[in-house]
Amino acid sequence: MNEIKLSAVVITFNEEKNIAACLKSLQAVADEIIVLDSFSTDRTKKICEQFDVQFVTHSFDGYTAQKNRADKLAKHDFILSLDADELLSDELKQAILEVKKNSLHDAYFFNRLNHYCGKAIRVTDWYPDRKLRLWNKNKGQWEGDFLHEKVVLQVGTSTKFLEGDLLHYSFASIEEHILQANKFSSIAAAQLVSAQKKGLFFRLLLNPFFKFFKNYVLKRGFLAGWYGFIISNIIAFETFLKYAKAIHLKFKKKGNF
Repeated sequence: MNEIKLSAVVITFNEEKNIAACLKSLQAVADEIIVLDSFSTDRTKKICEQFDVQFVTHSFDGYTAQKNRADKLAKHDFILSLDADELLSDELKQAILEVKKNSLHDAYFFNRLNHYCGKAIRVTDWYPDRKLRLWNKNKGQWEGDFLHEKVVLQVGTSTKFLEGDLLHYSFASIEEHILQANKFSSIAAAQLVSAQKKGLFFRLLLNPFFKFFKNYVLKRGFLAGWYGFIISNIIAFETFLKYAKAIHLKFKKKGNF
């Protein structure tokens, strides 16, 4: 038997609505829980103090840097990394407990099930949203830009897919989704300009349409009814905003606006 100990890691900022459910979920599988907080101004810290967690603060300097910093605080080799608005399904908890009893691999994938306005979304690009969140920290680390951080494993690392879903309570309202789309499109636009991407106007004309068609038709967003239609449209609109803002920044930089 190859039994392992597990360090659960969560980064937070003003997560008083979500953190209690997240931590309760982790209690069933974690041997220690670490919360790295970016100086929350709400009740996040007080809620965390009700649980047996190591609560640490550090200023936020990007998701990749913050998550790697949190992982280094873990005393066990195996990391289970969750966002504050995520929790483990019962099936996934059981699968992780089995891994702890006899781990034959160094990294584990599982699907994330996104919830939108209280409804589980099993279509569009949102499902199956496969994530690597359980791994030996000596075999990989977080890499990527501000919006697309992910765990990158060393070549040859042994992996396995686990049954059960990581439950993600992403947006409680359409307004929240629109606000995030506006925020993320601004960040993505700045990255496009910084990378000196070409053909922005051509992409502006075509990519939003293909995003909607892919999510609503090819990825069967229509099966989610009204919310599938809304999600597909906002995904497409975020794509439109990204290129529109990038073009605006590019011309503004040249002094044409």
